[in-house]
Amino acid sequence: MSTSPPAEPAAEIGVIGGSGFYSFLDDIEEVRVETPYGPPSDPLAVGELAGRRVAFVPRHGRDHRYPPHKIPYRANLWALRSLGVRQVLAPSAVGSLTRDHTPGTLAVPDQLADRTHGRAQTFYDEGAAIHVSFSDPYCPAGRRTALGSARTAGWDPVDGGTLVVIEGPRFSTRAESQWFASQGWTLVGMTGHPEAVLARELALCYVPLCLVTDLDAGIDEGEGVTMDEVLRVFGENIARLRTLVADVVKSLPAERDCPCPKALDGMKLPLELP
Repeated sequence: MSTSPPAEPAAEIGVIGGSGFYSFLDDIEEVRVETPYGPPSDPLAVGELAGRRVAFVPRHGRDHRYPPHKIPYRANLWALRSLGVRQVLAPSAVGSLTRDHTPGTLAVPDQLADRTHGRAQTFYDEGAAIHVSFSDPYCPAGRRTALGSARTAGWDPVDGGTLVVIEGPRFSTRAESQWFASQGWTLVGMTGHPEAVLARELALCYVPLCLVTDLDAGIDEGEGVTMDEVLRVFGENIARLRTLVADVVKSLPAERDCPCPKALDGMKLPLELP
């Protein structure tokens, strides 16, 4: 096992995922990366996927020890960039705020609403005031690639929508869920922020792949969302989602032609990026 990242870029694409993604790479090397923000969730697994070099970080840790509000988001993104990653795919389980998106639906949102609190969500909290553009939080080229790959694979993906990210680890109350829906927001999750903004602050492309596992509490009467329900639906779809991630990895452009690499242009940063 390596104790530090190799001198040459080890990977070009990063995947931040959870259960079901821990063994989807070939010829894995585990790499421990030290960051100014502490260790990432676990050592990164670097290997081959669809002919590309990919680094995987288990978002919650391999033993799922980090709840959403305790995930070391800054360390995870910094570690990926340290290994050479410039494009990030982020599969996750989400709830639906509309009956149009039933469990098993794949959505690739184009907007984000932050309802978290207390999470460290910037690398630039001292030394200079750095304001990155975040009007469109996700990579447009990556989104197109993901949607195209999904359609080719037989999915009927939802193109667009707003993912509202809540603090967790509890699920929403009915009142909260109904309020989110009244804003026109369509998906609810617990981990999509600050991942997306931290990726932007490192000039990385970030693409969410959201699998709907439940209808949120305000959509239907009954007991509301349960963890068993989320895990069951995610488990039923994980093999298909893994295949989709491989398809997207294969189709992502080798050279980035999107606004993401220019996110920090003209700014005098208070720290040196890896």
